[in-house]
Amino acid sequence: MSDKIENGKVVSLAYSLKDSEGKLMDRADSKDPFLYMHGAHQIVPGLEGALEGLNVGDKKVVEVSPRDGYGEKNPALKLTVNKSQFPETVELESGMQFEAHSADGQSVIFTVESIEGDKVHIDGNHPLAGQTLHFDVEVLGIRQATEEEKAHGHAHSGDGHEHH
Repeated sequence: MSDKIENGKVVSLAYSLKDSEGKLMDRADSKDPFLYMHGAHQIVPGLEGALEGLNVGDKKVVEVSPRDGYGEKNPALKLTVNKSQFPETVELESGMQFEAHSADGQSVIFTVESIEGDKVHIDGNHPLAGQTLHFDVEVLGIRQATEEEKAHGHAHSGDGHEHH
């Protein structure tokens, strides 16, 4: 049986993610690794492709373009809406996020960018859209996905009992 990263394998990673200016955006270490199922589209395509075929212990620096990451910024997802479109009970503030549905029924997470009087400026782009991502990755573990994980389409943590 292969110990290489390939579709259907659950991979445990330590990584750091930095933006183009070198600012740390996210990380996972060996004490609390990141788990994902390879081939299940749980990580950005550029990183998933770069990890294909690696073994436990391998380290790799990966640069992912916006096209292979979270996409380019879409100006159509930057909107200005009336405050009255939000429930009166919601205390709006910059940085807060909410879910809405696009015209085609897709779920989109919007972030409140600013509030000016009755106008609320929101952005439905992923916070990392338009950015080149810089990953420093170490493969900590590779195992075959369980039947339950395959059925659910994602990896389960340590004890295999993740409820959702």
